[in-house]
Amino acid sequence: MSDARRDDARARDSDEALLARARDWLAEDPDPQTRQELAGLVEARAVEELRERFSGTLQFGTAGLRGELGAGPMRMNRSVVIRAAAGIAAHLRERQGEGGGQPLVVVGYDARYKSADFARDTAAVMVGAGLRAAVLPSPLPTPVLAFAVRHLGAAAGIMVTASHNPPRDNGYKVYLGDGLQIVPPADGQIADEIAAVGPLAGVPRAESGWQVLGGEVLDAYLARSGAVLTEGSPREVRVVHTAMHGVGHETARLAFERAGFPSPAPVAEQAEPDPDFSTVAFPNPEEPGAMERAYATARAWEAEHGERPDVIIANDPDADRCGVAVPDAAAEDGWRMLRGDQVGALLATHLIHKHAKGTFATTIVSSSLLERIAESAGLPYAQTLTGFKWLARVDGLRYGYEEALGYCVDPEGVRDKDGITAALLVAELAAELRQAGRTLGELLDDLDVEYGVHATDQLSVRVSDLSLIGAAMERLRAEPPTALGGLGVARTDDLTQGTASLPPTDGLRYSLAGADGVGGGRVVVRPSGTEPKLKCYLEVVVPVGDAADLASARERGAAVLARFKDDLRRATGL
Repeated sequence: MSDARRDDARARDSDEALLARARDWLAEDPDPQTRQELAGLVEARAVEELRERFSGTLQFGTAGLRGELGAGPMRMNRSVVIRAAAGIAAHLRERQGEGGGQPLVVVGYDARYKSADFARDTAAVMVGAGLRAAVLPSPLPTPVLAFAVRHLGAAAGIMVTASHNPPRDNGYKVYLGDGLQIVPPADGQIADEIAAVGPLAGVPRAESGWQVLGGEVLDAYLARSGAVLTEGSPREVRVVHTAMHGVGHETARLAFERAGFPSPAPVAEQAEPDPDFSTVAFPNPEEPGAMERAYATARAWEAEHGERPDVIIANDPDADRCGVAVPDAAAEDGWRMLRGDQVGALLATHLIHKHAKGTFATTIVSSSLLERIAESAGLPYAQTLTGFKWLARVDGLRYGYEEALGYCVDPEGVRDKDGITAALLVAELAAELRQAGRTLGELLDDLDVEYGVHATDQLSVRVSDLSLIGAAMERLRAEPPTALGGLGVARTDDLTQGTASLPPTDGLRYSLAGADGVGGGRVVVRPSGTEPKLKCYLEVVVPVGDAADLASARERGAAVLARFKDDLRRATGL
């Protein structure tokens, strides 16, 4: 037999083995929708599509699971979720030990496609494994689930959500009994338990026996949320709110009304849950165009009432993030979206004004301004890796934020980012400033004059081929830049090695020397942990002499950030 014929035979054998694996998966798939989808692929012998879906399994990590909906082990589906739930149940039984009673697992879910099904399967597996399960009564924000874990004394919490990912995705987020997201080694231990799960027929799934919670958990969360405000502080503020087609509208409305604020004006087209996120390309307040409906609602409100709203507040679909926009006559839409670092600085300043005590913390990819603010107030400061799984573990944490619109303003209530309580604090600050005849934008000006302009931005490259991200990181390590944006690289930290205060992670950090009126800068490059993106986090610090220098300092900072982006595109090859 010729080499070509042998290669053809091996390819046919490989294809037949792949089709056999797909048929095995199909035989135990409990979901009629994905069974039909996979049966069609098998019948059509769509081997390339099947090869992608069966090239491995979705990997469970500190972010839990997240991926595109569909049939097969590399997609989010009921088969994958049942196996994940069985692995988590085995981990919890191992932790509990003999004679430890029945651990309680609280399950929450958003309004994405399949979320309710995944929550029900999770509860069924937990009860089948001899654990107790309690499911939130309806699609609710992630912070409500994070709160419920500690409030109910649960051993774990599971939230079915893909947060602000595109509509085709879903995910699975895990908290342990301390109300914190998992970190190593728990993620690896759970992954091992998931890998050990055999055929689905061997996973007991109860038909009933779990509790569906009533409204008391949400009531308790809302009561706790109002406690972040100062009694007697101003409440007169005009807010436009968008839930970005997610589950935050009703919870935010109730939180504002119970706290004594006027009910926010909703962006009507985005107020109710819509798993297609039909008015936005990506349901993330940071994405270009995502805030257009909110700006239009604010302009319509102004035309009707004869005065402009004070602030626009945007939650992402699971309401754990909080975006803020402020009036800006120079902006095309009359409104300017604040960066997460700017909101982080505003909330820190507000909490200090409210005499908050404890550690203020942020991440290695967020602005260094928080350190300056904390130092000026005589408060401890800490820096962690990206994500609230790390931030929420800071000893004595009083306030933590990350630049991706995540803020933890009440760590004793919710040990994670919480877009609802953050929104309340933004509203309280805006109300206090309004009473004093000032604005959020003017307070930002004050901070820039006092501490210097800390200009931040992000270069985020979405890819369809994940290997491009690995190749870009390899290229940066093989050919490290000596300058970025006209600033010399004073130090390079390969974060895979870890540091005295940071565990290892895949990332590169460049500390940049000052030059030509620029005080210095910092660039961090890392793969996203939840999306197919390479992210570059940029910061430049420009000293400000007085208020008259502010505009030119901001222009100088923006120019350096633009040069950072050009240089990084060349350096990464993306």
